[in-house]
Amino acid sequence: MTAHTSTTRLTVAQALVRFLAAQYTERDGVRRRLIGATWGIFGHGNVAGIGQALVEYADVMPYHQGRNEQAMVHAAVGYARQSNRLSTHAVTTSIGPGATNLVTGAALATINHVPVLLLPGDVFAARPADPVLQQLEVPYAGDVSVNDCLRPVSRYFDRITRPEALIPAALNAMRVLTDPVETGAVTLALPQDVQAEAYDWPEEFFAERTWAVRRPGADPAELAEAVTAIRAARRPLLIAGGGVHHSRAEEALAEFASATGIPVASTQAGKGSLRFDHPQDVGGIGHTGTATACELARTADLVIGVGTRYTDFTTASGTLFQHPGVRFLNLNIAPFDGHKLAGTPLIADARSGLAELTEALAMHGHRVDAAYAAEYTEDKERWEQRVDACYEADEPDVRPTQPQVLGVLDTLVDETDIVINAAGSLPGDLHKLWRARSRDQYHLEYGYSCMGYEIPAAVGVKLAAPERPVWALVGDGTYLMMPTEIVTAVQEGIAIKVVILQNHGYASIGGLSESVGAERFGTAYRFPSDDGTYTGPPLPVDLAANAASLGMRVLRARTVAGLRDALAEARAADTPTCVYVETKTTDTVSGAPPAQAWWDVPVAETATRPSAVKARELYERHVSTRRRHL
Repeated sequence: MTAHTSTTRLTVAQALVRFLAAQYTERDGVRRRLIGATWGIFGHGNVAGIGQALVEYADVMPYHQGRNEQAMVHAAVGYARQSNRLSTHAVTTSIGPGATNLVTGAALATINHVPVLLLPGDVFAARPADPVLQQLEVPYAGDVSVNDCLRPVSRYFDRITRPEALIPAALNAMRVLTDPVETGAVTLALPQDVQAEAYDWPEEFFAERTWAVRRPGADPAELAEAVTAIRAARRPLLIAGGGVHHSRAEEALAEFASATGIPVASTQAGKGSLRFDHPQDVGGIGHTGTATACELARTADLVIGVGTRYTDFTTASGTLFQHPGVRFLNLNIAPFDGHKLAGTPLIADARSGLAELTEALAMHGHRVDAAYAAEYTEDKERWEQRVDACYEADEPDVRPTQPQVLGVLDTLVDETDIVINAAGSLPGDLHKLWRARSRDQYHLEYGYSCMGYEIPAAVGVKLAAPERPVWALVGDGTYLMMPTEIVTAVQEGIAIKVVILQNHGYASIGGLSESVGAERFGTAYRFPSDDGTYTGPPLPVDLAANAASLGMRVLRARTVAGLRDALAEARAADTPTCVYVETKTTDTVSGAPPAQAWWDVPVAETATRPSAVKARELYERHVSTRRRHL
């Protein structure tokens, strides 16, 4: 440190909070604060460090009190996704169980390419006494703590063992958080003694910094190859993934689809890239997709993936794309994803790449054959009739099926509503049936499909979009995983709407269990029977009373008519409100159309029970249709 350099003496924690408050992002001329707030639960590992610093700088760093460390990460992810990844939250925890509770949330953030900053406390760097409370002793390594389990689920990890190490680590953390390719969970592990240690910090460290979020265009040679591939295709299909939303490329996609007539299917993360009533929108793709999209995929000679990772649900575990000459063109900002399925890569930002493709194809007047457009248009209309049939409720005084719950909600929402879900049977029903009215109405976390995500994510989304109705749709299994942030919503007056669908168990896995010969074992919320199975009476659990006990206003809906009134009342409410409804099950678990494409869940190769033997026979027929596209 040179004598003339201006410095400020602060603790490491104080310096970090001041630094975070001065970081900004900029894209398309819009500047936003990068770290909008910090979530925290305090213990001995962070209370005297980050905790004291947040009090010191409460005027520049907003704070939210969480109830569960994993849930705090989910809330930060919800906020970041709603903010188009241009702003996120930090999450601080104590050492030990507080830190390890972050792992699930970190994995979810990284898998979904959503930025979140994790600041777990850590054991003493100076090692004044080993072992300290909650320290994991590793006989072969003195520098390992429980925080090391965050390494594989973080896009960047560092442990700050000396004050001056914070400067490069903090800058690297911001670099990764704002990189559209590399972003995900970023972890700075903070030993509790170092957090409280003072240091003379250069004033430059606290200067405002603006991190530009890049929109790279396509390489001219790759663009030319992509145009050639599209012009040669007779049955092209575009698959819109989450990258379309991350890039804010929805308008560019609509222009491309309208100009070329190429139909657009969507992954769970990409649904809503086109409005449901756009002429080229053919709905969800893959195992949970529509019959229209999946049939187009089976016969497509060119699959144009835009911002998709091609997960097994999207490809139907490699069985969906059956055209003998099918080829793949992958527009993706990440080279790793752009080269999947031996595809022709077009490495670029989704919005930039789509605009360049539209312009290049317009020079040739390219458009798909009218007969192909008529074919998928007619198929789309037939599927919409199936959706209407699922939504229809002729008997208003009976319990609704799960699709009828969605149907009632469908009649009440407009383009401002945001619907959040992550796990259970709802993702399949929503992907097939939901009519997305805006680019961000459909918020499905299906990269990790984490039960318990919905309620804390709704809190985060509502913080990012306070003027909009935000719905968390949860089954009873998901609700029991993580209802804790209801308390946060009540405490801060965050007017989320929670819809609890009670079907007495893990309905989705129950249906899957039956299909693979496991006979729904261990999937129902019922008392055990004499044969060891859980097939007795339903448990006397009152989830509505539980939500009410956490401070939420609860509306019980016992019929279709009652549900309509309750959802309308909840939508108008300006306080956290829950609608509880017990649904009627059917042969297809929820009442929605069955899967339109396969999903590989291995079945016992040998068994004596007839259900498993039959399931194995069906499995072998499906697996024989798998194609390896490299």
